[in-house]
Amino acid sequence: MAELKCGVENCTYNENCYCSKGDIMVGGKHACSCDDTCCESFAQRREGQDSYTSSLSHPSKTISIDCEAVKCVYNSNYKCVADHVDIKGSGACDCRETACATFKER
Repeated sequence: MAELKCGVENCTYNENCYCSKGDIMVGGKHACSCDDTCCESFAQRREGQDSYTSSLSHPSKTISIDCEAVKCVYNSNYKCVADHVDIKGSGACDCRETACATFKER
């Protein structure tokens, strides 16, 4: 599991830059750069909505990350093996406006 820092403040799962979802999926099957990836687990927080309450009682610093970006050096059998992962996309309205900033092409 990776230490995850999420910069997508308006994601319903984001609580103080930690994820309360429990696991995420990074998309980008044909990604050659971080901007070709996305957090497919992103869900936009609606106005007036508190962060999502999942099976986790508190957001977690470490998280399981499934990853479709097979050209990334940290992808091992569709799992992220990086020690630390940054998700970017401040102000995103759609998962395509997010990205895995840790992506590094093989």
